[in-house]
Amino acid sequence: MSTEKISLAIIGGSGLYKMSGLQDTQEVYPETPFGRPSAPIVLGTLEGVRVAFLARHGIGHHLLPTEVPYRANIYALKQLGAERIVSISACGSLREDYAPGEIVVPDQLFDFTRRRVTSFFGNGLVAHVSVADPFCPDLSEQLEASVRACGGKVHRGGAMITIEGPRFSTRAESHVYRAWGMSLIGMTTSPEAFLAREAEMCYAVMAHVTDYDVWHVSEAPVTVEMVIQTLNRNTELAQAAVRHLVKQLRPERACTCGQALATALITDPSVIPSETRNNLSLLVEKYLPPK
Repeated sequence: MSTEKISLAIIGGSGLYKMSGLQDTQEVYPETPFGRPSAPIVLGTLEGVRVAFLARHGIGHHLLPTEVPYRANIYALKQLGAERIVSISACGSLREDYAPGEIVVPDQLFDFTRRRVTSFFGNGLVAHVSVADPFCPDLSEQLEASVRACGGKVHRGGAMITIEGPRFSTRAESHVYRAWGMSLIGMTTSPEAFLAREAEMCYAVMAHVTDYDVWHVSEAPVTVEMVIQTLNRNTELAQAAVRHLVKQLRPERACTCGQALATALITDPSVIPSETRNNLSLLVEKYLPPK
């Protein structure tokens, strides 16, 4: 079993539950202060590079978007040494020019969820992380180039709104999101992107457009069957793009994601509860004075 550093973590969403081409594989199911991740994490070698793969909704897709243990997922990948995450997600399009079957690498995110824990912090330790640009621009650029190199029609940019789910939108809601200037709609990118930033990990989304939500009068309303059919057609493209990405991935991160907490912690270290400090030591210990 190789002990090389994990260069990339892939989180697979609806329709993508495993990564083909992985060699020298091992399943791990780490414990974290936030419980266990959605599923065992598969470590393996892809194109000569060590990667990790996690099925966001669990084996057999049994977790609702609200039930996904987002904190455990991100923390577990951080524990394994991953510095970069590519999320592969199904989404609906709120724009005519982002058509089903195409790929979008968004650059903005609007959190419209209501029931999720969105931060690692609390319990006596306060941090205010900057997420003005919630996706890593460096990783997003490399991801877009890889999708394009593999023949996919890819768009760069646009705002993704995350709704609570599990139901799809009403027509009234869909029209409101369009009026707000949203480009895409999904159910899982929040809080995943925000937690990745708190963990000082690069995060980018390969968003697979599966439908026009319900706003498009000439198209049928979105259904699960529609989503899965489109994702099945795009699975080969997604996996080819990831293989290309790992081969071309720049070894050094040309971004500020790795220092996201440097100016975010505000709590006096002397009042941080020991249990909280221990639970978050993986994220914050380098910024705190010795105990």
